[in-house]
Amino acid sequence: MNEFKKKIYAYLSNDIGIDLGTANTLVYLRGHGIVVNEPSVVAVNQKTGRVVAVGKVAKDMLGRTPPHIIAVRPLVDGVISDFEVTEEMISYLVKKAEQYSKKILGPRVVVGVPSGVTNVEIRAVRDATKNSGAREVYIVEEPMAGAIGIRLPIHEPVGSMIIDIGGGTTDIAVISLGGIVRSKNLKVAGDKLNNDIMSYIRNEFKILIGEKTSEYIKIAVGAVVQGESLETTIRGRDLITGLPREVVITDSDIREAMSSSIDTLVESAKEVLETTPPEILSDVMNRGIHLVGGGALIKGLAGLLTSSLKLPVYIAEDPLTAIARGTGIILEDLEKYNDVLIQNEDELRAQK
Repeated sequence: MNEFKKKIYAYLSNDIGIDLGTANTLVYLRGHGIVVNEPSVVAVNQKTGRVVAVGKVAKDMLGRTPPHIIAVRPLVDGVISDFEVTEEMISYLVKKAEQYSKKILGPRVVVGVPSGVTNVEIRAVRDATKNSGAREVYIVEEPMAGAIGIRLPIHEPVGSMIIDIGGGTTDIAVISLGGIVRSKNLKVAGDKLNNDIMSYIRNEFKILIGEKTSEYIKIAVGAVVQGESLETTIRGRDLITGLPREVVITDSDIREAMSSSIDTLVESAKEVLETTPPEILSDVMNRGIHLVGGGALIKGLAGLLTSSLKLPVYIAEDPLTAIARGTGIILEDLEKYNDVLIQNEDELRAQK
């Protein structure tokens, strides 16, 4: 009977995986792959309380809205800071994904959350997803989803290490036998690097720039080790005259701007390795460390980690979509991956 029920449900509802990120949210639809990849930004009309735009359209409004419209990022440091807006965003993205496959019942949803989130934060994600129309909600920690997404042998008695550098948080985790053995979650990630760049340019060049410009600089000339010289021209507001001014920024400027945060990331990876059991550590030495998330694409980061940690470090194929792909693989065989899901809030591991 149970098998028959499952088949009926599978026929009448979709399976959806969500990588709910601070910077971008990706949605995986079973049978179709990743169908939505949008910035986690929502524009709200304060006069009416209505949501005006979600995703890319809303991101284009950041810093360009009239007073009564605000463009907000409802997730801060990987967790929900504005519950109602997050609900609206998830609802919009799920509906957008379901355009590819219309079904009668609400979907089964697997959502990725950073490691080390609290019970309250887990419940907020679960409730927001339920309220946006999901029939069943499963929660998985992002480093685990990332490891599954890049096909690491998580169920085998062999240690794997993964570093997921997102927008709001970086997750460093050592995984063996379907569980996270050691982990560390830090607030040093893409957004922090953007803020570092904004502060550096304000202090060194006396120019005020916005978040989008700082993100552009990071991608264009951000390199953590010295290589070929890179430069880009940016425009911002001169703090002294108040008028627009143009300056040339080089990779060495940005390296200096990001150095403190990058050092923190390297030190945190060392801390996780120092507390990892020796047998697992020898596996990690043989198999290397895998980088996923947008931060994996920072020029020279894999090389810097390799030389600092004395271990091989690999950038996963298509690191931006690893977690969303992981949620998709979990959906393909929920029974096999049942042990990696956080079934209820009481099951959270005590944070190391």
